[in-house]
Amino acid sequence: MPPPETPATESTIREEVPVALDGQRLDRVLSMATGLARSQVHDLVVGGGVTVDGSVEERPGRRLSAGQVLVAALPGAGPEGPEADRGVTVDVVHEDDWLLVVDKAAGVVVHPGAGSRRGTLVSGLLARYPELAGVGQPDRPGIVHRLDKGTSGLLLVARTPAAYEELTARLAARQVSRRYVALVEGLVVSDRGVVDAPVGRSARQPTRMAVSAAGREARTAYTVVRRFPRAGMSLLHCQLETGRTHQIRVHLTSIGHPVVGDRQYRRPPRPGSTGPPSGVVPGRPFLHAAELRLEHPAGTGLLTLRSPLPADLTASLAVLEALEAPGAD
Repeated sequence: MPPPETPATESTIREEVPVALDGQRLDRVLSMATGLARSQVHDLVVGGGVTVDGSVEERPGRRLSAGQVLVAALPGAGPEGPEADRGVTVDVVHEDDWLLVVDKAAGVVVHPGAGSRRGTLVSGLLARYPELAGVGQPDRPGIVHRLDKGTSGLLLVARTPAAYEELTARLAARQVSRRYVALVEGLVVSDRGVVDAPVGRSARQPTRMAVSAAGREARTAYTVVRRFPRAGMSLLHCQLETGRTHQIRVHLTSIGHPVVGDRQYRRPPRPGSTGPPSGVVPGRPFLHAAELRLEHPAGTGLLTLRSPLPADLTASLAVLEALEAPGAD
């Protein structure tokens, strides 16, 4: 089933699953049928834009059978991809002929997706570096890995197709070091640990990820930097060994230590709980991509970049420090 020409905005397609694709995932079949990136297909399916034999299907990983009929409405951003937007602020902390490293602010969406078509980071990047339009996937030009909307910190961007291929290969081979700072609920007992648990789309809530036997391999190493006994919180350094969607947030929640401020994955408080101290919880998850380290693809040596905690997270820590000070009530 060869991919058709790039679909027009707001078009609808109808495809019958051929025998050759019997047993394949819905997102893979739909990507082949439409020519869309798997990320675009994922957003389309989760958003309820696909039916299988007349019924809405919101599970991208559903296995299909030959003869089933898919119907999909294709909104998308059009064949041109994201538009350049000079109004989007982009803080570039490293730039060379191969790559960029951006210090992303919390609240900024990296690339267009369901419900976020304008004002994304890639629009700001395209305004400054128009050559990125031909690098990587059309809907996320130059983007090698992602950060969640609420996560701040360092993001790697490829400037050329060759750099994109090299950097994505290194990420897949775990040759790029990414260290995060996270404040979590509860006092983490072990000074160091590794959460080794597959992460995949939640079967009950498709907009969320979860530890799932049907998910993809995922490993997060963590180190306790400091415990705050009075507040019942711990400050961690987290090292990604893989890069699944929401991986750190899901893994830390799975061991009973959700990220402070994470309204999506935090469990409801127990009845009678007093909650965290005033001023500690920022208006987003306390998660910051603090360090990025890799061998430069040009062979010029080790590239190490660090980003300090932004003001909102620094303010949260200051409250905790005051609570732990000798003589504090």
